[in-house]
Amino acid sequence: MKRTCRSRHFSSLFLLSMIGSLTSKATAATNPGFQQTYTSLPKRSYRNEVNGRVRSRKITLHAAPEGALPDIVIPSIFNLSDWKNAGEEEEEDPRVWVPQTDCLSFRPLCFCTSQGYYVNLLKFTGGGILGRHRHSSPVHAVTFKGSWGYREHGWHAYPGTYVFEPPGETHTLIVDEDCEEMVALFHVTGSLLYVSEETGEVTGFDDVFSKLEKARAWYEKCGLGKEYADQFIR
Repeated sequence: MKRTCRSRHFSSLFLLSMIGSLTSKATAATNPGFQQTYTSLPKRSYRNEVNGRVRSRKITLHAAPEGALPDIVIPSIFNLSDWKNAGEEEEEDPRVWVPQTDCLSFRPLCFCTSQGYYVNLLKFTGGGILGRHRHSSPVHAVTFKGSWGYREHGWHAYPGTYVFEPPGETHTLIVDEDCEEMVALFHVTGSLLYVSEETGEVTGFDDVFSKLEKARAWYEKCGLGKEYADQFIR
């Protein structure tokens, strides 16, 4: 049964330049014409074969407002086997990961309070679900380890996959039960609004300020000191 729950070091300059270049592609995307809905939509099945593996599950069409741009999914933008871990001789302090639930934690990379976005590594240990949520602004994601997808979409992300999520997108993140660990970088602008699957009403939110608050509270509790989080503020 899935549990419901709310490494390698890479060059920051490379990741930022990569995200910037791919952002320009997103602005040229066309309107898919989907309509806003929070009710159950007709399901369809799909088969997705990557690296010799075939995934098959029932999915629902994603809920996006009229005028929203489509997502962008690039299956592989790099090969992890070609990368050397620059910090492989340094042991990572596990306390840098901020726990949100028993299977979900995040590692902050940037809290940009001046522009209203945050960049973090998201880690799932074992299969799990990040409840249905809506993005008010765009999101960029790059997968480093494991696999994941959205219940409302037919694609699946593996190490090296880049994903652009347009403003207005509402979806449910799912990590496969057979995935021991998933790690992905997410660049989130604006608010992430948690919504009820039944009514579509907002039940909670996350933004750069709530993530900063959670990080400060954890670092104080674990002994690093709440000021540890301030190094990531810009």
